[in-house]
Amino acid sequence: MLSSPIRKNDNVLVISGRDRGKKGRVLRVVPAKGRVIVEGVNFIKRHTKANPRANVKGGIVEREAALHASKVQIVCPECNRPTRIGSRRLDDGSRVRFCRKCNGVVDK
Repeated sequence: MLSSPIRKNDNVLVISGRDRGKKGRVLRVVPAKGRVIVEGVNFIKRHTKANPRANVKGGIVEREAALHASKVQIVCPECNRPTRIGSRRLDDGSRVRFCRKCNGVVDK
């Protein structure tokens, strides 16, 4: 998956998996693997070793793991519903993403 309609800072809804129904903001997109990291969703535990030089404490750390991009849908800022995203070229030549349900522009 090379390009995705999902971008950093988009509000998304998880549509499948153990975190189904949760909403969050996209923190990072990994287009090469087709994955996204969503704030507050898909927590994993990592055992970290203490590193005094880097000021890292040891112990068990909880953080967000990546989800596949097909498991999330963008929430339209205008109609506030999860939707598929279309792409449209404007008169000035620029591209914008739009909501397939209300035709509202997702990019602000």
